[in-house]
Amino acid sequence: MTPMKLRRRTFLHLAAGTAALPAVSRIAKAQAYPTKPVRIIVPYPPGGVGETMVRLIGQWLSERFGQPFVIENRPGAGANIGTEAVVRAPADGHTLLWASTANAINATLYDKLNFNFIRDIVPIVGVARLPTVMVVTRSVTAKTVSEFIAYAKANPGKLSMASGGNGTPAHVAGELFKMMARIDMLHVPYRGAAPALTDLIGGQVQVMFNAISASIEYIRDGKLRALAVATATRLEILPDIPTVGEFLQGYEASAWAGIGAPKNTPAEIIGRLNTEINAALTDPKMKARLADLGGTVIAGSSADFGKLIADETEKWAKVIRIANIKPQ
Repeated sequence: MTPMKLRRRTFLHLAAGTAALPAVSRIAKAQAYPTKPVRIIVPYPPGGVGETMVRLIGQWLSERFGQPFVIENRPGAGANIGTEAVVRAPADGHTLLWASTANAINATLYDKLNFNFIRDIVPIVGVARLPTVMVVTRSVTAKTVSEFIAYAKANPGKLSMASGGNGTPAHVAGELFKMMARIDMLHVPYRGAAPALTDLIGGQVQVMFNAISASIEYIRDGKLRALAVATATRLEILPDIPTVGEFLQGYEASAWAGIGAPKNTPAEIIGRLNTEINAALTDPKMKARLADLGGTVIAGSSADFGKLIADETEKWAKVIRIANIKPQ
């Protein structure tokens, strides 16, 4: 059995929960939880759609549990510093992680980490997918993905693809596109998605696979052209824009986010948090707020989220290895 498959099996086992403590003791702890404020560590700088989402969830949980759920930004090393802080925290449910696509990518992107995400974090629940859109600057004449691919094949290496940095979701989404379309484009990494988007609008680079929440206003006012969405199905927010998969069968590249906890956190606490967050995700007002931010609800069981993470870890591992992506 390969190391990746072994880690996947371990992760899915953790996600399903194990009876590590006597039932009476575990239930008593879960009923008393939380006994103090709960930290949700966001491994990114302040700001952004993801943080807005986790604050909405934190507010909901504060009201349901009667204790503050405090959002704490712990940025650095592409989300690894904040993730490690949660891995090292007591497994009592009082420190949680805002987990995301970056965690699945980093498992392969970084050769040496002080933790193993699949082994050391137990998934609680997936919160939302954050759709990606393939956008081009106005000087690009291609109106469809097929036309774009044809131009790229006729002009190898002449198109520049922007991203917010090596190994970011935008980068790996673009590398997957290059591999499946069998084209050559120059990757131009920036220090963040915002400056990359600025240069795309200005025409210094030609294409970007960017979060739809950050791109939609520029698409609507004509500063950028959306060729396709990277989701498996078309989106209500851009109903006339096809999916990349309509041109490249099987292509899909959405970011996602959810909540995790240190391994060995009692299963009853995981279960209570899963129940309450799922209740939030079925609330019409919460769903509307997430939709306004460009997100689509995931929800489901701990095991469901574990499977998503395991699948995504395997998927991006292949792309990272084939494209030989290294951290900046």
